[in-house]
Amino acid sequence: MESHGPRRLRAITVQLHKGPVLAATLAFVLALQWHAVSAAAPAMAMGRVYLPVIAARCCAPIPGESYAAVSVTGAHPDLSAEVHPDLNLAVRGYAPTSAELDLVDYGGPADPGAPQLEGLFSRGSVLFSAAYQVFDWDWDVMRRGPKIASPPVTALGLDVRRGETLHVPASRYAIGDGWEVLVLYASQERITLKYTREDSVVYGYTLHVENVCIEPRLLSLYEICEAGDRNCLPALHERQAFGRARTDQVVVAIRDHGCFLDPRSRKDWWQGH
Repeated sequence: MESHGPRRLRAITVQLHKGPVLAATLAFVLALQWHAVSAAAPAMAMGRVYLPVIAARCCAPIPGESYAAVSVTGAHPDLSAEVHPDLNLAVRGYAPTSAELDLVDYGGPADPGAPQLEGLFSRGSVLFSAAYQVFDWDWDVMRRGPKIASPPVTALGLDVRRGETLHVPASRYAIGDGWEVLVLYASQERITLKYTREDSVVYGYTLHVENVCIEPRLLSLYEICEAGDRNCLPALHERQAFGRARTDQVVVAIRDHGCFLDPRSRKDWWQGH
């Protein structure tokens, strides 16, 4: 950004010599540009420039969608969901790793009812764009541990179009009354979906999806439930849209009984491919 500004200013300065009308016009344009750059300077200094128009489009409500909450079973988390390392993946974090960006064939049995990750999208083909390792958690001292080494990939970047709607991947499980998943956590950038009715990741499948602008009505409902001691949480149907992609990559991590598994596994999450 800094290298472009001086070049633009020099070009305008040269043009000012071509006449008083043009000079006045360009001086006005220059003043507007200088005001815009000055207003953005604090964000630019931190390496960020906010684009509210683009963000607003990505976070626009999804036509035809509505959301409801259902009662949950079992105990509630001891920590607030915002700081809980099992509910909010940002608390643990993840780091890039070098790994094959393709389906991987593991041995052992497969669950024919496991969630199928291609269902996140309404299109047919999905490209893997990056591999990550999620950090472990040291519960004794309540802080981040080393990266989980096995399996070698525990979070996966998927190519997506900015603003594209994202949907609940189908499974052969249900949480009752026609619902497919609970929303264990939601924020403006991520969501955690649970394929059982417990308010924890201890049993069944859990899916984390990052870089998502959660549908504003769904996020509002989740915040109401969180403020109400989580006796109810939002529930979603199979293939229901829950948000839009914020960037050109969404990151997914999937767990079974709390353990992070390899999202590239063909026999588990990409059956038939």
